[in-house]
Amino acid sequence: MYFSSTPTTLLKSALSVVFFSSMLGGCTGNYTFESNVKAENAKEYFSASKVKIYTDEQAFGESYQYVGLVEGEDCQKEQHLAAPDPINARTQARQTAYLQKANAIIFTSCVDIETKHCVAQVVCYGKAYRVATPNEQAEQ
Repeated sequence: MYFSSTPTTLLKSALSVVFFSSMLGGCTGNYTFESNVKAENAKEYFSASKVKIYTDEQAFGESYQYVGLVEGEDCQKEQHLAAPDPINARTQARQTAYLQKANAIIFTSCVDIETKHCVAQVVCYGKAYRVATPNEQAEQ
């Protein structure tokens, strides 16, 4: 079998080999990942999920303790930014309840507040409780 190669064909082949080799070489190496989630703050970021929302005290069962009032807010700092969201305010209130060792919350209201610091602001208020888990209730 006979192959005829011209200098142009050889150059194209060589360039292709170099190009694909560099592409494959670029796939290996050390990768870094950056995030705004700090490992030491991960517990705080996800703390709201540990505070369950209830509609009234009757849903608690027999064993519970009132912890205190909590609030959360969401502020629209500039006109071009997203409007304040009650969900964010409620999440912040749940995080506050968690920091107070509560595991349950009953929201009493969310209201729009006028302030000099925000274009618009919503604040949600709630009552935080420590409700006994089924295991804790069984021990009593």
